[in-house]
Amino acid sequence: MSIINDLKMEYRVGGIVQRLIFWNVGMFAIPLILFSILKLGGVDVTAFDWTDAYPGDWFCLSSNLADLLWKPWSIIGYAFLHAGILHLVFNMLVLFSSGRLFLTFFTQKQLFGLYILSAIFAGLVFILGYNVIPTLTGTWAGMVGASASIMAILVATATYSPQYPVRLMLIGTVKLWQIAIVLIVLDLINASVENTGGHLAHLAGSLFGFLYIKLLQNGTDLSKGVSAIIDFFANLFTPKKKAPFKKVHRNPAPAAKVNVSKPKDITQKQIDEILDKISKSGYDSLTKDEKDFLFKVGK
Repeated sequence: MSIINDLKMEYRVGGIVQRLIFWNVGMFAIPLILFSILKLGGVDVTAFDWTDAYPGDWFCLSSNLADLLWKPWSIIGYAFLHAGILHLVFNMLVLFSSGRLFLTFFTQKQLFGLYILSAIFAGLVFILGYNVIPTLTGTWAGMVGASASIMAILVATATYSPQYPVRLMLIGTVKLWQIAIVLIVLDLINASVENTGGHLAHLAGSLFGFLYIKLLQNGTDLSKGVSAIIDFFANLFTPKKKAPFKKVHRNPAPAAKVNVSKPKDITQKQIDEILDKISKSGYDSLTKDEKDFLFKVGK
């Protein structure tokens, strides 16, 4: 139970990067366990198992534009799904590192907005590619993975602070822009070798990250739209707090003040003289009349 409590605490106090990791891991592990149980019971879960994507898959993003009409959630949902444990672990490690770098300069709402918007943009480019690129036209592919959004976050940070130093194991300290360039070049090379659609989406995510920062520097924050939608639904489903009951206490009418005038012989001069005598000789040096006078003044 302590592990579960620790995870709950980490989720509550952790930032958006930790929550994105929780969501990705949960979207991979929970259905995987459920699918395994259903398969043991003889239930066919092919239509729901995105780890082996096929045209009828309910969750993976399809390269066929028509499929988007009956499963519109896939344009965002695919960015929280992964094809295997290694795919998931690698992406989460990169997300953790690039996300923390991004938050050095920007807010958590901006990171989440960039994650969602870049996923949509990369998904549309993925579909477009399979409909206009001659070598891909007429073929079908399904896509899952957070790689496009992660590349957007990494490239956005590198665009904003290209000289930021990053220490890599076995390599040493390099500039952030150098890491981004290497990953982009690898995607360009591998796009013609294997997983063309996936690498095309990575490049689209990188492009979106670059454009996001350039627009932000010109005063346009694209993530505000996502934040506004999230805030709207959060307020919609959050019960409104009732105004606390306030008990009003009415004070009774003030009693009439009795104006008791002090004797006319009570003057500030007398008070000053007595205080001066006390400071020089002490209270015991006062006469009975002087003590009685101070007593009356103090009332």
